[in-house]
Amino acid sequence: MHALIIGGGVAGPTTAMALQKAGITSAVYEAHPVGGNGRGAFLSLFENGMDALHAVDADQVVLEQSFSASRIEFATGAGKRLKDCRLDQDTLGQIPGPRILRRSELCRVLSDEAILRGIPVVGGKRFLSAARTATGGVAATFDDGTVVEGDLLIGADGIHSAVRNIIDADAPQPAYTGEDIVCGYARNAPVTAPDDTMRMIYGKQAFFAYLTTPGGDTWWFVNIPGEFGEVEVAATTPGQWKGRALERVAGDDGVATALIRATQDDCVGIRIYDLASTPRWHAGPMVVIGDAAHTASPNAGHGAAMALEDSIVLAQCLRDVSGIESALERFEQLRRGRAEQLVATSTRMKKRAIPAPLQRLLRDFMLPRLLKDGPRNAAPWLTRHHIDWDEKVDAPAKGR
Repeated sequence: MHALIIGGGVAGPTTAMALQKAGITSAVYEAHPVGGNGRGAFLSLFENGMDALHAVDADQVVLEQSFSASRIEFATGAGKRLKDCRLDQDTLGQIPGPRILRRSELCRVLSDEAILRGIPVVGGKRFLSAARTATGGVAATFDDGTVVEGDLLIGADGIHSAVRNIIDADAPQPAYTGEDIVCGYARNAPVTAPDDTMRMIYGKQAFFAYLTTPGGDTWWFVNIPGEFGEVEVAATTPGQWKGRALERVAGDDGVATALIRATQDDCVGIRIYDLASTPRWHAGPMVVIGDAAHTASPNAGHGAAMALEDSIVLAQCLRDVSGIESALERFEQLRRGRAEQLVATSTRMKKRAIPAPLQRLLRDFMLPRLLKDGPRNAAPWLTRHHIDWDEKVDAPAKGR
């Protein structure tokens, strides 16, 4: 069996490594140059994501390129401390989490590791279309006119997935949440966070968080209401993003303002989407995984981890279940419920981040109670999820 994997982000190279461990060959095709530009937002990879990487022996390379933030301090915009908690208690064996790194760095590390293992990862290949072959496989066409054939096509091509639209022409499209995230990196910042700590601030008009790297840079992000269309967002300069962010943190205790002003050009804004449910994840020898199948807003911080889980479970299904289409059916049965639960959880968390004025008063009153057990214990199903690579996957249940 040979798989064509569309997308060289988080899920693409991880799926290729999992398939290789399962005895299945593959090649990864990415529209952009492999390795990326090293810019963009950063993310938290909780222990369930690290556990998924551990299943294919790829956790160590991510550990080496990331740092820990296992303690969270919560406060109001007025500076009132609400709760301190740790996220590294009762972890999955020796799997650490959360680990912090730029998303572009995670993609680069995973692609490099796949290449080291002899897996082709080809950049500059923008996917256009796919068609069934006479032998029951699939042929993928790219914008440079090349066509490649395989037994299986895996769409790991993100939020605006082309593979998803081929599987189901009537598939719903990701919906804009009305929220943007501005992310910045400040050197020699006037405010820093303690080692291994992320500070989260529930402000009057925005949710702001920051942490300081072992090298001394302070990374921050702020959730703000969206104002522009897609074209305008793409054209917005770092200075304009900073200006919008400063408007939303005005009136708070000044920490956020100081950090935003200390940031130079290393600042980016991202439009946030979600996709509550995709009716069809697969058709014939084609399937979507990660954000292409289930897009959650980043409020729960688990989009990358869920994509990594998908990669491992898909490889297990293809390894253990007879017939590609039956394996894809079983994959969806195993993953859909968990993925859609994350989307719903993240949507609920968004309502706390940027509330209306009256809702803000209720939020600030309720936050100490909501945070009583810490964010981790409120959703153990999310962070403590373990995948046993050696566990066999059974055939798909009938009568869905």
